Amino acid sequence: MENMVEINNVFYGYKKHDQAEEFLALRGVNLKVKIGEFLVVIGHNGSGKSTLSKHINAIYLPKEGEVIVNGMNTKDISKLWDIRQSAGMVFQNPDNQIVATIVEEDVAFGPENMGVEPKEIRKRVESALKAVRMEEYSKHAPHLLSGGQKQRVAIAGILAMKPKCIILDEPTAMLDPSGRKEVIETIKKLNKEEGITIILITHFMEEAVDADRVVVMDDGKIVAEGTPREVFSKVELLKKLGLDVPQVTELAYELKKSGLNIRQDIITIDELVEELCQLR
Repeated sequence: MENMVEINNVFYGYKKHDQAEEFLALRGVNLKVKIGEFLVVIGHNGSGKSTLSKHINAIYLPKEGEVIVNGMNTKDISKLWDIRQSAGMVFQNPDNQIVATIVEEDVAFGPENMGVEPKEIRKRVESALKAVRMEEYSKHAPHLLSGGQKQRVAIAGILAMKPKCIILDEPTAMLDPSGRKEVIETIKKLNKEEGITIILITHFMEEAVDADRVVVMDDGKIVAEGTPREVFSKVELLKKLGLDVPQVTELAYELKKSGLNIRQDIITIDELVEELCQLR
């Protein structure tokens, strides 16, 4: 099996409370996510990216089409537990996922509900906290932690269930820059060192720079995809969709418009410095 997730021609709609007609949040989405891939999904509010993420964890089921996770169809109710064990979900607000009064007890909650043996639970908790660099806070109360630390505890709670894939739905949206950096570094570490498939939903463009692939959504459809360099070089398209690009890419774009002979696919500060230094 090459793909962790396969989304085949998925449609999903719901009725808003003030409207009689159904609103289509997903309109024929097709997407494959390879095992071990770091995929970032971007799009403005209402583009369908969060609805898509909830399909991968079988929180939502397609009205049309199918979603296959680790070889299992999300419409097969008998596989629901296995699907959610294979693909863990981290939400925007860590307070919504933290259920215990002590960090290590919170991380142990998932494995306990899976019926894992106590000795194995202890190993998993220690390993998960170490993976997110929170082992020294194991005896702390979660409500005393910073936002970034809470989110790392929430990620550890998912890790302790040994998922093959983690879906993160705007996990840094409520965090300050320091907290965002902590969480993104943790996500990249889990992908590179643990080989976990990562699907990150975000509206911070800088978080997408190190991804293997970026998918852009608009009006319930995928409108662009490719490497970060390929996607962010389409500055005018992204702006038309109401999206930003990384600040350094924006600067390079404006410098090129003003007449400087530099590349338009710059996505890091080092690349821009190198280009500027080569100008004569």
